[in-house]
Parts: sequence; structure tokens; C-alpha cells
Amino acid sequence: MSELLTALRAFEGQTLTPTTWGPDEVNTPMIRHWVETMGDTSPIYLDDEAARATGRDGAVAPALMTQVWTMRTFTDKMANNDPSQVWTDLIATLDAAGYTSVVATDSDFEFFAELRPGDRVSLTEVIESISEEKKTGLGAGHFVTTLKTYRNGAGEVVATQRWRTLRFRPKDAGQAKPKGLRPRPALNADNAFWFEAAKEHRLVIQRCTSCGTLRHPTGPMCGQCRSLDWDTVDASGRGTVYSFVVNHHPQIPGFEYPLVVATIELEEGTRLIANMTGVAPDAVEIGMPVELDWIDADPDLTLPAFRPAAREDS
Repeated sequence: MSELLTALRAFEGQTLTPTTWGPDEVNTPMIRHWVETMGDTSPIYLDDEAARATGRDGAVAPALMTQVWTMRTFTDKMANNDPSQVWTDLIATLDAAGYTSVVATDSDFEFFAELRPGDRVSLTEVIESISEEKKTGLGAGHFVTTLKTYRNGAGEVVATQRWRTLRFRPKDAGQAKPKGLRPRPALNADNAFWFEAAKEHRLVIQRCTSCGTLRHPTGPMCGQCRSLDWDTVDASGRGTVYSFVVNHHPQIPGFEYPLVVATIELEEGTRLIANMTGVAPDAVEIGMPVELDWIDADPDLTLPAFRPAAREDS
């Protein structure tokens, strides 16, 4: 066993996250947001009478929301407050060995009791195992498996979650990278054509050749008729602002802030996320007519953007 693996295995059995109470009680507004987003129409989550008809004492929270009630707040995360010294030491050990990237791979939940509005939930997380180095498509790394235990205010276990992440060394970690470049898109067989067209200053929309449905984001199958056959059409480049946000933080190299990120509804009916150009953040409005612009970020990356449409009388 290597010296590094010995050091990593010494973390097994240690508490990664000491018992920590969620910042808020289980509450109906958050449940409402969840079920509407997930499309879960079961009445037992919002209707006390419907829940009592099933033998419950009242409305309950969806089981899969258990983790939500213990998530750290944005302020806490931005303050870089590690949950424990064990956490700090483990990440430092992996980082020092070059395993600087992370991706979640597994989440295995087991539920024992339901939560109701007003309940408080705590989380305790213990490191269960750390694998020897594994070769993966992302790069070589170690799988870290932890066991999260969720309890209610009475100390009863309401759920456990076996959580596995891969801490890996990126394949190109040894290559020098230019500073200040925008993040690279995750290219695959389903989206590479779209980015290649963008390099030519062409905004294309994927079209099902069986039923004619246009779709974006790109994908291998039509959501309407399930056909795998498709081609593309060139977008007109005209559209309107469907929604937008103005990003101030965190500030990432390669972008200029404040950064307007908008959902653009194209004239053809599909929507895409893009930056706004040529307009001050406080001048952007929902429904604003826009036209296509291009951001040639660097020789390898061109992205569509949108600017306010020129007025016909100008």
C-alpha cells in the first residue's frame, strides 16, 4: 500500500461533518417550490386533509427533500467555512497529491420516517471508505464514500445517504493553461455540431426530421416523437428576453462584470442561455427585442450573445 493510500485510509471512520442542524425548519413554501419544479402532483405534500386521508397527521415533505433541509447557506459557502478539520485535512491531502477535481458519482438514500413542516433536521457525516487509485475517463482518482445520517428534533433517524464522490487528477493537469480563458464547454457527440457552427458565426437549432420539432438544448432524441433522426436549421438571430439575471459574484476569469445572463426566446420558438452585449444591466427588460451578436472569446471558443435590436426608425 502506497504512503498516500495509507494516509487516506487513516481518514476512514472519522467524522467529516459533525452533527449540524439545518438553517431552516421544514416549511411549506420550500416544499411548494420543490414539487412544482419536480412536477410531483401528489396532494399529500401541500394538503393536510389529503394527507390525513392516507393515515398521516398532516402534509409531509417529499422524502427526497431530506438533504435540502441541511444544505449550507450561500453565505456560509462563500466564507469557505469547512465543516470540520477532518474535511480540511482530507481535501488538503488529496490536493497535494494532484487530485484537485471532484465529481459526484453515487447517492443511495434509505428513508425511515417522514418529515412535516416545523421539523428541524440535523446531519452527521462519517467517512466510510476511500478507494485505491482508479483509472476513469475523467482521470485517475480515489472514490470517497461517506455515510450521511439525518435526524429529526427528537433524535430519530429519518434517513441515511451513502454519498460517493470521485476526487481525481484531470487528464490535462500537467499541461500549462492560458490564464483568463472562459471555461470550456463539455463537448460530446450530442452537442459538438452546435459549437462547431458557432465558430462559423452560425446559430443553428436542432430539428427532428420525423416530426419537424425544433429543440434546444441539443440531444439525441426528439422529446415529441422519440425519433433519433435530426438535422439543423439556421436561426434568424432575432428574439426577445424571456428572463435574465445580473451576476456580480463569484467573479471568474474570462468574464467581465457585472455580467448579464439572459434566457433568450428565439423567433423560432426555442430558448437558449446567452450573455447580453451592448447594454447596461439596468437597461435590460423582460420582453426586450434582441438580435444575435457573437463573442469570439479565444481562437477555440465562439459563443452566441444578444444585443438590443436596432430600432426600425433609427
